[in-house]
Amino acid sequence: MPQRILITPKAAEIITVLKKRYACELMFHQSGGCCDGSAPMCFEKGEFKLGSQDVLIGEIEGCEFFMTQDQFEYWKHTELTLDVVEGRGSSFSLEIPLGLRFLIRSRVFSYEEYLQLPPIRLGNDPAL
Repeated sequence: MPQRILITPKAAEIITVLKKRYACELMFHQSGGCCDGSAPMCFEKGEFKLGSQDVLIGEIEGCEFFMTQDQFEYWKHTELTLDVVEGRGSSFSLEIPLGLRFLIRSRVFSYEEYLQLPPIRLGNDPAL
């Protein structure tokens, strides 16, 4: 079954490093492009306040990955892959002190893949 969010091996390594460094569970939120640009941001789970319009699009390395519903409407036909590159991003994401920044790579789903995608959940869902 196709997934909405995937991860590169290098990004998975950095998540492992961050989990050990901060000794906690992590979460991601795809930034909407205000002060910090449009980038995936990594936080300690619960440190980012989810709103009623945040959509859970999947899980990577045990970390939930969210974005706003408006952004999801734009990206819903797209497979996203979390990657990491050298360089300092301008955000509050946990990887920044390592001299790295997460980024998203994407490709459009085929029509057949799109029809097979799992359902989404909103961030204020009590099941979270």
